[in-house]
Amino acid sequence: MKRISILLALCLSLVTCQETTNDDEALRLQGAWLLRRAEYPMGDGVDFSTEGNGTFCSIYEGDSVLYEYRLTTTPSGLVVMPTGKVSITFIDHGGGQIYYLEGGDPHPLQIDSTITIQRCGVQYIYERADSLYQEWGEELRDITARELDAGTDADRNRYVLSVKERQQERSLQRYAYFSGFILLVVLFMAHLILTSRRARQRLQLQLQQIQEVQEHRPAAVRQAVETEENAYFASDEYAALQRRMASGQRMKEEEQADVEQQLKVLYPGFTSQLRGLYPMSELELQVCQLIKLRIPPKDIAAVLSRDMSTISTVRSRLFKKVFGRKGGAKEWDDFIMTL
Repeated sequence: MKRISILLALCLSLVTCQETTNDDEALRLQGAWLLRRAEYPMGDGVDFSTEGNGTFCSIYEGDSVLYEYRLTTTPSGLVVMPTGKVSITFIDHGGGQIYYLEGGDPHPLQIDSTITIQRCGVQYIYERADSLYQEWGEELRDITARELDAGTDADRNRYVLSVKERQQERSLQRYAYFSGFILLVVLFMAHLILTSRRARQRLQLQLQQIQEVQEHRPAAVRQAVETEENAYFASDEYAALQRRMASGQRMKEEEQADVEQQLKVLYPGFTSQLRGLYPMSELELQVCQLIKLRIPPKDIAAVLSRDMSTISTVRSRLFKKVFGRKGGAKEWDDFIMTL
């Protein structure tokens, strides 16, 4: 047992001492970094700037790829010369000792507001260049990868990234987006117009069919309907309904159900015809049903707990929706009585 414990402890120690990749540090390096200073072992150093002879820039892609190139800024844009593309792996030994493997060679790495990389005793200090990465990062990576894949390490080509061309490209993109937006608006408006026109044609057809049914109704059928109407409107049941409406008390759900049932008996197709003409709200449907039963508008307003002006507006608005032109509440009432 003691030997097994010692063996397990040894294995754990070996695993702990193994090199491990630190994803957090890799993500902190993601993006572009510009070389600002190189410090040599003897104590002297050299400062770098993007102007003049330029400086070196590194673009890290997570913990796998490093692109390097020389970069110089000019009034018109950037001058870029690709210098390298290598596979990298970040390693954390613990205790703040961070390295990364570049082309198989380990390099000490210090991450702060800047990054410091040690190569052959020389410390290279880089500053983050977020604006450069956001503006040109994708294009720089493409140039570097294409150049290195196509040629050798010597006699690299220089590429000029023009600010003016980028501005023109953005202007074209904005124009394309704006044109696309306008096209979508036009198509949407055309769809609305076409849909409205079709709805209007369908509505006109329905009104025509209703009119034809009324005109070609046999006299016997018309007489039977009138007899039923006269009998109901002279009945005690209708007199009770009128008194109930005149009392001004709000209509209950069961009373509304009774009204709908009575309409089904007297006018079997009335409610379905209404719903087919226009997708009415519950208030609009109730107003139409009570009009059909010859309830005065003032009583309708009382039992539905609405102002008289609201009831008038509902009727005139329905006339405009159905017929496509302005009309009064009385005109809508006359149409309701023909259904």
